[in-house]
Amino acid sequence: MALSLSAMATFALAQDANLPRLQREGNRTQIIVDGKPFLMLGGELHNSSAGSAHYIAPIWKKMADKNLNTVIATVSWELFEPVEGQYEYDLVDSIIEGARKENLKLVLIWFASWKNTESTYAPEWVKKDSKRFPRAKTSDGVTMNMISPLSENAMKADAKAYAALMRHIKEVDSKDHTVVMMQVENELGMFNMGNFMRPGGNHSQRDYSDAANKAFNSQVPAELIAYLKAHKNELHPELQKVWKANGNKEKGTWEEVFGKGQPKPDFKEGSTEWQTTYPYYTEELFSAWNYAKYVGEVTRQGKAEYPIPMYVNAWMKQESGPEPGKYPSGAPFAHTFDVWRAAAPAVDFFAPDIYIVDFIDWVAKEYKFSGNPLFIPETTVDPSAAARAFYMYGKYDALCYSPFGIDGNWYFNNAAEGDNSIQLAYGALKNIMPEILKYQYTDQMDGLFINKNKTTDKVDMGKYTISIRRSSTQGAENLFGMSVEEVKQSDVAAGLLVIQTGEDEFLIAGGIGGLSVVIEKSPKSKAEHISYASVDQLTFDANGKELRHRLNGDEASFSVATIPAGQVGIYRIKMFEY
Repeated sequence: MALSLSAMATFALAQDANLPRLQREGNRTQIIVDGKPFLMLGGELHNSSAGSAHYIAPIWKKMADKNLNTVIATVSWELFEPVEGQYEYDLVDSIIEGARKENLKLVLIWFASWKNTESTYAPEWVKKDSKRFPRAKTSDGVTMNMISPLSENAMKADAKAYAALMRHIKEVDSKDHTVVMMQVENELGMFNMGNFMRPGGNHSQRDYSDAANKAFNSQVPAELIAYLKAHKNELHPELQKVWKANGNKEKGTWEEVFGKGQPKPDFKEGSTEWQTTYPYYTEELFSAWNYAKYVGEVTRQGKAEYPIPMYVNAWMKQESGPEPGKYPSGAPFAHTFDVWRAAAPAVDFFAPDIYIVDFIDWVAKEYKFSGNPLFIPETTVDPSAAARAFYMYGKYDALCYSPFGIDGNWYFNNAAEGDNSIQLAYGALKNIMPEILKYQYTDQMDGLFINKNKTTDKVDMGKYTISIRRSSTQGAENLFGMSVEEVKQSDVAAGLLVIQTGEDEFLIAGGIGGLSVVIEKSPKSKAEHISYASVDQLTFDANGKELRHRLNGDEASFSVATIPAGQVGIYRIKMFEY
């Protein structure tokens, strides 16, 4: 019996070692799947695409044809547990089997207590029992269609169902590892969807239910104080500032420890002050604590069943609504990461949904704060989004890039009919994935990006400066499903991923909006002149073998590479000095 138990224990350890996981080494974080680093070329399906097995069945092949290797799909609490204590597994199984058949990996979103802040995906037996599962309230006492994050009954019910889901995924997938990651809830936080984008209406910064008011006027939890003390010199600057301004108190109510929240100041027109100003910060910290405690417990119980990576996403703070309550208050942002880490240690990282692309660099830098890896589960789906993929993987070492509504057929999908830009971008990235994974988090990989607001971009790498500029839109109509004039009007962006594979050697990949690549001497160069030794355009056969086509003369005289609009290109370039 002892030998049998020992063998079972060894088998269990081997299984655990092969589970999808995050590998952290210094500032470097990678997703490990089946023992190897994995880069997610992702796309998120529409919210209701996984609403039935028959509807989602034909989607998987379409996703594989788009060159995705990962699909983000939903599992809703209302369909998983329509009757309390009775779990329905058939739809979950069909999702896993459909993805597996097309050799796709899955990130599953647990649509449960909150989706876009509201509780519309909770089962009817939860929705209809507001006494057992109390709702959040606005500051003027209006009950919201939102489970209060202080509802212990709701948290226990949510966690119980999520644990059952993870237990089942372990049973059906622990050998194949189709499901590699979970998103727990979706875009949670205090936010009145009924007032979204309206100038009037109540935008409460926190829950004002009786339970919440009592907690806000009670002692700040000892767990949070202990975390602040242990990480005093590593906290977000704003959290450090407000805690210090109130004497670094170790006891007191939320306002005694962090101060009274202040309204938004008037910002100068066109400034970015809103990005580093934190109105009603105390209320936001309080909201973050309560959401994090709730979600942290759901996550903990799920991981107890099947410990694959799990993250929480956030709807971004925006220039049009820079106050908590006008964006979801309590969600994981850089300025609330510390509260989330104190309250929800089972959550592996936090992820931004990026739709306001004018501020994509600010968001990317915010979400790489204090070692958090960049993982983008939602962004726009259009040709410019395809171009940004090269930039986000190259410049910010993104673990995942995932346009939302990748399966189309909904009004939020702005991509033109016949647009295959994501397919082109992901096809190129898939072919050079080993090199991307090799050079992630090093100075030898970077990204460049141009659009209507930025017509050139450059980066210095050793002795060389690599720059890009806009090239012609000619030829785009057959690839985007647009006329040339429509492409010009849409001002499709262009992106480039650059890897320095040797002192004088580069691998570059990118395109979509049309770009030209120039390599010049950097300030570090001591050469009188430089030129290209060779320029090879790369394609790949069906087995992934690299095929090189040598370019010279007219094809390389004015720039080392010119990629027409609507196309992508991959090149290996060698330089020399003379």
